[in-house]
Amino acid sequence: MVASGLDVGDTAPDFTAPLVSPEEGVEEVSLESLLADRPVLLCFYTNDFSPDCIDEWCSFRDYGWFSTSEQVQVVGISKSRASTHRRFIDYLGLTFPLFSDRDLAVAGAFDVKYRTFRLLPRSRRSCFLVDTDRTVRYRWVGTHPLDPTRDTPDVYEIHEAIREEYGEPEAETFGL
Repeated sequence: MVASGLDVGDTAPDFTAPLVSPEEGVEEVSLESLLADRPVLLCFYTNDFSPDCIDEWCSFRDYGWFSTSEQVQVVGISKSRASTHRRFIDYLGLTFPLFSDRDLAVAGAFDVKYRTFRLLPRSRRSCFLVDTDRTVRYRWVGTHPLDPTRDTPDVYEIHEAIREEYGEPEAETFGL
């Protein structure tokens, strides 16, 4: 069975996992608690320090709107350990928190868990815009025929989807 991801309109499952914050360390946090502030753009990726993942997170970082937006919070999630997330955040200068999904249970709940070449369990690179009521408002799921971790989400497309869903932010701050 091929992992395909939740659809727009589906209810995102709540979960609790270790969350590494750029400024606050590590603590067990639920998706529901993050959604109390604002919608979350939950971005699944393979693991820290792989070249494709570095490119992906640098694109979010360098497109400054994601760092400064009051409309949505960008949160990453991968099977990397919390200690590796800390080094990854520091190495890239990220302002985004990262969940650790060591057993890929969250990836399974979002239907993006698969096995590379039927061997290595991974999460399919994907992004879900989850509204405060846990409704999926936007989805992007990698579709590369051999290795879906090779696809990289288009930050401009994601920004446009957020703008269409929630309107223009009060102060435009584009980092490019």
